[in-house]
Order: sequence, then C-alpha cells, then structure tokens
Amino acid sequence: MTFAPDDLVRPFAGLRPAPGRAADIAAPPYDVVNTDEARAMAAGKPFCFFHVSRAEIDLPPETDPYADVVYETAAKNLQSFEESGALVRDPEPCFYVYRITAGGQSQTGIAVSASVQAYNENRIKKHELTRPAKEDDRVRQIEAVNSITGPVFTVHRANADLAMLFDGITAGVPDAVADGIGGALHELWVVSDAAKVDRIGGLINSLEVLYIADGHHRSAAGSRIAATRAAANPTHDGSEAYNGFLAVSFPDDEVTILDYNRVIRDLNGRDAAGFRDALADQFEITPADAPIRPAARGTFGMYLDGGWALLTPRVAPATDDPVERLDVQVLARMVLEPLLGISDQRTDTRIDFVGGSRGPEEISRRVDSGEMAIGFTFFPTSLSDLMAVADADMIMPPKSTWFEPKLADGMISLPLD
Repeated sequence: MTFAPDDLVRPFAGLRPAPGRAADIAAPPYDVVNTDEARAMAAGKPFCFFHVSRAEIDLPPETDPYADVVYETAAKNLQSFEESGALVRDPEPCFYVYRITAGGQSQTGIAVSASVQAYNENRIKKHELTRPAKEDDRVRQIEAVNSITGPVFTVHRANADLAMLFDGITAGVPDAVADGIGGALHELWVVSDAAKVDRIGGLINSLEVLYIADGHHRSAAGSRIAATRAAANPTHDGSEAYNGFLAVSFPDDEVTILDYNRVIRDLNGRDAAGFRDALADQFEITPADAPIRPAARGTFGMYLDGGWALLTPRVAPATDDPVERLDVQVLARMVLEPLLGISDQRTDTRIDFVGGSRGPEEISRRVDSGEMAIGFTFFPTSLSDLMAVADADMIMPPKSTWFEPKLADGMISLPLD
C-alpha cells in the first residue's frame, strides 16, 4: 500500500528501546512531573527518558527549564542513548501496537505517524486551545532532538476488525515491556510485516476522524514544525517524516476519563460565610463528613474552611449546546465567573487544576495549607461529550478531561531525519 499525505496515518521507522531495555528507559510524560520529581525518579537511571524530556535534571538546580542549554542537553542525551545501543531504529516503516494495563484494565492502541495535513484540515479533531509558551517549548524540544518523542493520545471509534487484528498481534511476545511507569504496565509490539502494515493502515485510514484526547500542545507543535520545514524544503513532496506527528490511538470503548478539579487562591473579597451565602442563591449546599467525588453529572463537591459539601443547582441548566452542558462550564458560568471573578481559566493565575488521580485529598491538602482558599470536584466529563464538542468544531473549557493511565515517553519515538 502507498500511503498519501492526506491519509489520517501512516507507518514510520521508529526509535525504540532495545530488547530488555524498556524498563530502564520509559518514563511518565514530561508534563505530569516537575523538575524535582523527574530528578528523583531518574536518580541512578542513566537511560531514564527524563534525561531527554526534562534535560534540566542534568544541569545545575538553578537552570531555567527553558534555557537553550536544556534543549542542547536533551539532543546530546538522545544521541548518546542511540549510540550506546539502548535505543534502536527500525530499518523500515512500521506500526506499533501499544497496550497499557492498570488496575486490572487494559487498553490497546496503535502508534502511528498522524498526518499533519489531516490535523490542519480538522480530520484529526481538537477540543482545547493551546498556550503559546507550552507550544513554543514543544517546538524547541522537537527541533533540538530532531524527533518527536512525546506521543499524542488520540481516540478512534471502536472497530471490530482492528480489535481482532490487535488481538492476534498481542498474542505474541511484546518487543518492549516497562512496568510501574505511572502505575501501569506498558507493552509494545512492532508490526513490520508488510501485509499487516497495509491492513492496519487501510482500516485506520477508512475512519472519518481521529480525536485528540491528550496532547494538544504536542500536535500543534508538530504542525508548526511541518510548516517550517516544508517552507524550507524546495523538493517537499509530502512524504517526509516531518509531515506527521507521533500519536497512539485507542478505541473509544477502552478509554477512561477521570475528573479534572479546580482550586482557587482566594474568595474574591468574601469570607467563607459570605461566599456560602452568595452560593446558596443558586445551589443547595449539603455538608459532608468525607471528601466528595460527585456520583452523577450536574453536582459538585466543594471544600471550604475545613469542610466538604455537595453542591446541587436549585435549577438544573437545560441546553443542547455541547459546551454549555459540560459540568466544568456550568460551574464556570454559575460560580467561577460571577462569584470568584475568574473569566479566563487559561490565563488567570488565581486558579489551578488537580487531576482526578490525585484525588480530593490533594484539594483539601492545598486548601488547608493556606496555598488555596477553596476547591471543587466534578463528575468526569464523558468521552461522548468530548466527541460531541469536537464534532461541532467547538472548544472545551481548559482542563476538562484527565486521561489515565497515560502513555510513557521513551517507548516509541518518531525521528524526523
């Protein structure tokens, strides 16, 4: 099969751990840990991928993570990983079946070079806006290491033929195994057989769309890299590696979304009693003796002044708008903006976000410490809601979804040379 630039995906010659080396290399995504956490996790592990994805850990503690020397160090480290034989390149374009298992549940997807053209045409659909600083960081990282090392997590509608094909492939011994990365088991199977490569490509490219679940900055950076390199290449024909970004796509019936919660630094001039009084105009407030994870959409947990409460709107919002009906948007419209003065969650420094895996206990810890004044918990956004927003070409509020388990960095990379 010949793959075209406007196909959704194509195979690629990946850079991956040598046999038996994945456990030494694979690391959680660069953006779920801070520098100190990455440094601690990489201690005594010279091939841990944090030496590439968070290369500031190899520099003095006062080093700016966005300094030129950090990207230069990342490039040197990735080169040394390959020269040492810890990472190997496949000689021909392949697909890579990627399975993550956590908590007794598995999800099996496929690592691909996702088409930048399809992304630009919105056939690889987004649902979030990006922040320029984070996007710039990913562009600089990709340019420095000349590879896309952080996979974008995408979702496709479940396909029985693909599932059957993956079952056959994963019946064999995986080519890379890393356990305990982000609390999950990560396994990778290389698909180099030409017939299977063609079959996988045909099945995925018969789909109408892919949906970006996690990795909007990485995909946007890939698009920018492609535009820059195409403009500088007088013989550009669309077949170049830079025309794709690294993605791993999972079927929608295997993916789990957790809640993505909020903490706010102050009560916008009110004290706790005054805030409760203002809130009571629109919500029934039911005190609780334990941390609250809402059991259904349309209700919220609140931690304020040392205690939890369940918030239930007195009048349930009624709308068919796929964004306005999201719980995160309901709280923004009814509480964050009118009572707390937060109109832009992307830029307001008074708000921060707590992924569901950290639990409501992280919210109470941050409020009790005095760092924050109040926290809210949500029922998780559904995947069908995400798809509805993306299909309508609309944008979700920031930090609406937390996907877990997350992909590991270092299990597979897409070289651009």
